[in-house]
Amino acid sequence: MFIVFLFKIRGPTESVTLNQFIGHNSPQSTHFPINPTPSFFLSPTMATVLFLLLLIVVVGGGVFISPVAPKATIEPCLSSVTCTSLLGYTLYTDLKLSEISTLFQTDTISILAANSITPTFSDQILPSGLFLKIPTVCSCSNGIRQSTTTYKTRPSDTLPSIAQTIYGGLVSSDQIREANGIVDPSLVDAGVSLKVPLPCTCFNGSDNGLPAVYLAYVVRARDTVGGIAKKYFTTVTDLMNANSLGSPVVDAGDILAVPLLACGSRFPQFSSDYGLTVPNGSYAITAGRCIQCSCGPDDTNLFCTPTSLSASCSTMQCKDSSLMVGNVTIQQKAGGCSVTSCSYGGLVNGTIVAKLTTSLQPRCPGQRRVPSLVPPPTVVVSDDFISVTPASSPMSPQPGGVTTVPKSSSVPASILPSSSTATTAENGAVSGAPSLDFSGLMYNNYYVPLMAILVLRLGVDF
Repeated sequence: MFIVFLFKIRGPTESVTLNQFIGHNSPQSTHFPINPTPSFFLSPTMATVLFLLLLIVVVGGGVFISPVAPKATIEPCLSSVTCTSLLGYTLYTDLKLSEISTLFQTDTISILAANSITPTFSDQILPSGLFLKIPTVCSCSNGIRQSTTTYKTRPSDTLPSIAQTIYGGLVSSDQIREANGIVDPSLVDAGVSLKVPLPCTCFNGSDNGLPAVYLAYVVRARDTVGGIAKKYFTTVTDLMNANSLGSPVVDAGDILAVPLLACGSRFPQFSSDYGLTVPNGSYAITAGRCIQCSCGPDDTNLFCTPTSLSASCSTMQCKDSSLMVGNVTIQQKAGGCSVTSCSYGGLVNGTIVAKLTTSLQPRCPGQRRVPSLVPPPTVVVSDDFISVTPASSPMSPQPGGVTTVPKSSSVPASILPSSSTATTAENGAVSGAPSLDFSGLMYNNYYVPLMAILVLRLGVDF
């Protein structure tokens, strides 16, 4: 192969021996005819450099074409306390909501709430290519943060297809093989339940001192760190710090921990939903499906109201008041504005805690903004997900475009309640070796700058 290629790049009227070509001057060598009409001309030295480059590619391990393993952010941990995190998942085909729920062992209402989608039936079909944020419980396993689900294999499945297609690159085939003790990855029987480890991080539920929920995001081929930061309302520096990146360079398939601004709760430690944190622009269902909590745009305070998902909820009325959870009264006074609110204070021993507070504020608060709900998508217009921080409210609009604080907002019934969570973490690090990227060096199908370096090292002038 080398001989045919190399003789085509020789001069128009020359002949050369193989030994002469590679730098030997032995008189005992066989001559080869040279193509008298080559398409271009290269000097013998230049041809020698090309020959050496080909040897490097083939014999030296494939410098230019060797695959690089994707990198993922790993958070070491020692505590058994869990947190809620998110998985960035793109549907590989049309899937029912219940099928997505089964893949990640997360209830359907939690998936809809995390994406601000109007609750619907579990057999609702969502379109291929739709990006969803999947809530998952992030726990400590073998010293690192990890989420785990199970997958029942089908006849056509392979470990690579399960990892890259079905789970969208959130896990590798090697990780599935190791988690299940599979000796021969080519033998995957149908009907077997496999343990699937998924990436997640907690980082104490905060980012730069503010409440945050972390999204495991699989980098796409056209992604940049700056583009990802802009999409999720953060900065390049923040992403680099969260993922211990030495430079703002990522490769397709890498998994980043993306901090999402969130609303934190102040529930007592003995409440079952202690540590509940809701990402900005989304909802969470808690208290046995009796309460929905939202995090409005540019807000860090939870706003919780009753739902209609459960028929057996404890009282949600504040003691010695006619106000229900989520109700607020405002009264203008000479010294300021008197604000009385009935707020949700957690689920304690199966009972909803409703707290009545009254405060005198210098100015009356404006209308609270809550995330917009969108109907279940039927087509994907773009490959981006549903808006992270919507600007309008699904509640009743008022003159001037503001929205009222609802007396009681309800969500149509769905399947299961969401889990309550808490947070903890230690410092994180990025696993995987750095990669070589020669993109941009190619000129007219040759790596000219790299060849020049090789030639200089050889002491050759051409």
